[in-house]
Amino acid sequence: MTALDLWLIPLLMALLVGIVCPVTGTLLVTQRRVLQANLISHAVLPGVAVAVAMGIDPAIGGVISGLLGSLMSERLQRSQPAGQEAVINTVLAGFLGLGVLLIPVLDLRLDLEALLFGDLLIVDWYDLTRVLVAAAALLLLLITRYSQLVFVGVDPDGAVAVGLPVKTLQLVQALVTSMVIVSAMAAVGVILVIGLLCAPVLPGLSRVSSLRAAMVQSALVGLALSAVGFLLAVPLNLPPGPLIGVVCMLLLSLPRLRPANS
Repeated sequence: MTALDLWLIPLLMALLVGIVCPVTGTLLVTQRRVLQANLISHAVLPGVAVAVAMGIDPAIGGVISGLLGSLMSERLQRSQPAGQEAVINTVLAGFLGLGVLLIPVLDLRLDLEALLFGDLLIVDWYDLTRVLVAAAALLLLLITRYSQLVFVGVDPDGAVAVGLPVKTLQLVQALVTSMVIVSAMAAVGVILVIGLLCAPVLPGLSRVSSLRAAMVQSALVGLALSAVGFLLAVPLNLPPGPLIGVVCMLLLSLPRLRPANS
């Protein structure tokens, strides 16, 4: 790896994640399913641990595990309609706890801190390829199901009433979300990724005229947040992932960038 690659790859990774995560987050926020994404981000850990133990790509295990966590949550929520958020948080804690337990049980040498909080400075071209694959899956979903995604976001009950395959659409979206979250692990970790999924979406969301406009706006904001976090981390000698998370929080504190109804 050349000296240029040492800085170019992390910067490209930060910028790509800063675009893909907010676009995914826009779908989740408009459908009021952000908590489900938070569950997925924690549920990837057991799959990553098992994949490492089996000697396969951790991303494959993480995507499968994240999807299983989402499916388990959806199933359990049907029997607990009055406590859906409690179910999601319980499944989240269970999968995260299982992942932490599997590391010593399987005798793994796994950098848990880097997995949870990211380490942009050690990413390589393979990590970058994962983000591109996740971006391609997201783009395919948007191209083929854009009108249905808009309908579900505006009127989920109406979408069910007219016969749209809402459950299937949510399953596919959960798969794509898992891919995006796993691909972002190297940049911001599975814990801090929720910041990039949500923060860029909120400023000005109530002022956009369409889902497409909201996604473009959030992608631009996310791009700026990731760039600022990365470029501040270099001179300050701080880890970029956590710094990007802090910048996401600070964004919402700026009076002119707060949501209009705040």
